[in-house]
Amino acid sequence: MIDLHTHTVFSDGELIPSELVRRAEMKGCRALGITDHVDFTNVEFVLNHVSKVKELEDVLEMRILSGIEMTHVPPPKMERLATYARRLGADLIVVHGETPVEPVAPGTNRKALEIGAEILAHPGFITPEEADLARDNDVCLELTARRGHNIANGHVARLALEAGARLVVDTDAHAPEDLIDRKRAIEIARGAGLTLERAVAVVEKHAIIDLDL
Repeated sequence: MIDLHTHTVFSDGELIPSELVRRAEMKGCRALGITDHVDFTNVEFVLNHVSKVKELEDVLEMRILSGIEMTHVPPPKMERLATYARRLGADLIVVHGETPVEPVAPGTNRKALEIGAEILAHPGFITPEEADLARDNDVCLELTARRGHNIANGHVARLALEAGARLVVDTDAHAPEDLIDRKRAIEIARGAGLTLERAVAVVEKHAIIDLDL
């Protein structure tokens, strides 16, 4: 299991990073992305603090990535923030996509794809043109385990398959009960309309991290 979209107390999550890591480890997670919500007001704080949990890697069979989730950042400002976050050491750029359950600014999905974020999270009702852009710019489209955001998973999966875009399954975990194991990740992919074979491939042959799972 690889989960590259999670949150800690450094944004709106419930757990400090070390507890999030430990609980993910107990779910069989082999790579964890900690991607707290950021904008220009807190990106330095989040990356400076979350990156310190990578100190645990040498005593765990887990890779830890310190990243960000750009959340409600106006599309014209997203590239600047992503560039700055990478300069600060971010391993992973996730963009909070145009989920149908939050007032995300129109154009966020497209800008995330244009700037080459690693993951466009819960992108909602993306268009075929956006799915093509995800393919062309090697951006992963997320199938999310998070309630509310996941109502568009089937739509995202269908357009991704038609376009040949990459898919990932992430939790968007904010609390202990949000974390999932490999079996549940495969169920989420299948629930989005993927065949069992393709669902297993999405979960086990991860599009971003190549680990011997």
